[in-house]
Amino acid sequence: ENRLQYMCESDGKLFLNEAFSVIMEEILHKGTDSKEKVCEWKDPDQLRALLDLDLREHGESHEQLLQRVQDVARYSVKTCHPRFFNQLFAGVDYHALTGRLLTETLNTSQYTYEVAPVFVLMEEEVLRKLRSLVGWSEGDGIFCPGGSMSNMYAMNIARYWAFPQVKTQGLWATPRMAIFTSQQSHYSMKKAAAFLGIGTDNIFIVQADESGSMIPEDLEAKIMQAKSKDAVPFFVNATAGTTVQGAFDPLNHIADISERNGMWMHIDAAWGGSVLFSKKHKHLVSGIERANSVTWNPHKMLLTGLQCSVILFRDTTNLLMHCHSANATYLFQQDKFYDTSLDTGDKSIQCGRKVDCLKLWLMWKAIGTHGLSERVDKAFALARYLVEEMEKRENFKLVCKGHFVNVCFWFIPPSLRGKENSPDYQERLSKVAPVIKERMMKRGTMMVGYQPMDGHVNFFRMVVVSPQLTTKDMDFFLDEIEKLGKDL
Repeated sequence: ENRLQYMCESDGKLFLNEAFSVIMEEILHKGTDSKEKVCEWKDPDQLRALLDLDLREHGESHEQLLQRVQDVARYSVKTCHPRFFNQLFAGVDYHALTGRLLTETLNTSQYTYEVAPVFVLMEEEVLRKLRSLVGWSEGDGIFCPGGSMSNMYAMNIARYWAFPQVKTQGLWATPRMAIFTSQQSHYSMKKAAAFLGIGTDNIFIVQADESGSMIPEDLEAKIMQAKSKDAVPFFVNATAGTTVQGAFDPLNHIADISERNGMWMHIDAAWGGSVLFSKKHKHLVSGIERANSVTWNPHKMLLTGLQCSVILFRDTTNLLMHCHSANATYLFQQDKFYDTSLDTGDKSIQCGRKVDCLKLWLMWKAIGTHGLSERVDKAFALARYLVEEMEKRENFKLVCKGHFVNVCFWFIPPSLRGKENSPDYQERLSKVAPVIKERMMKRGTMMVGYQPMDGHVNFFRMVVVSPQLTTKDMDFFLDEIEKLGKDL
């Protein structure tokens, strides 16, 4: 029996070593080579057949399993590829990746000091440093599984702050509540309002200007409207870096309105928070320190890898713990032999919680605050370069000139040039982006997203993030779009 166990362990370690070689070669070597494909596209039925997804009664051989690893690597999208521009995350940082591998191997839960001593102390320090960048010398915070959950935490804590009886008595004990967020804000606001039982009808949508920034005058008008309906304004969500246009709401103006109306001000800086590292660009979030809470996703612009999201609070009264604690005695015994304030798990709505601080900490240790600042500044510089080059080409038209690293544009094929006044122009233009997207996916040359928005027909949203990018990649991007769409 012992010999069998030893052989199983030995086989497992051998498999891990060989599988790791496949990961290094297929993903981290080929996957970061611009000459290789971003994705080897297959239709769903083809892919099901190729992967042989069935789970059977008996296990497979070492060779078959290694082939499975090869197949997963081969047919997956390489988000580390320099031509992957599809999401608000891209590229790879090898120090952060090492942190991710270490996290997975240690396989612990971030709820008590006794099972995660290193990570409890590490999370505390990383959160402290992030809060200091916001401008708070004190406060609270926690790592959450993604920006949507961080935003939900903010809304839940704000409700508890406004109506503490809600924790024990539920919504019966609260008046009708009103939430305010811009038309360009992330859809997680709707999900949070629905999940928390506040209701999506109680979200008052504030108008945004052409660049995507909230109009403060309309916020004031919507607050008056809510009050006229006997709803209590308690939560305003400002956005620092909108998903599509990369717009920044006027934070100081919104803070003034929030303070006058006694509301909790949250800033969803999941995308734009990382400008705080840049002396040159942090003016975009001027006033962020006046918020009650801030969502920030280092897995986006800072390249920590999925997932790495924090919710930060200015509060020093332990609202996070009071709102979420359930005092499970099998985890949070108060007579432990160490300082039980280090058992932070009751601040979370989760029990088991993945360690998300190590990848950020190790990367930060490797390149320092200065290195992270350079990373942010480089992304801005490349985005500006792309816009300048785009303006030199007659087939490209900007949706609007942004302030961030989102570049939104239409590609105008030669057949549509000069026909803006034709009655079917908008309809024909709307079909351009989907066809180009299909062609680039099937060629595997690159990936970039598109969407319609607020009366604008389908346009591309290019996102510049990865520090591996150069001006040559920007030139390739423009050339490839022209090549893929010139016959449309």
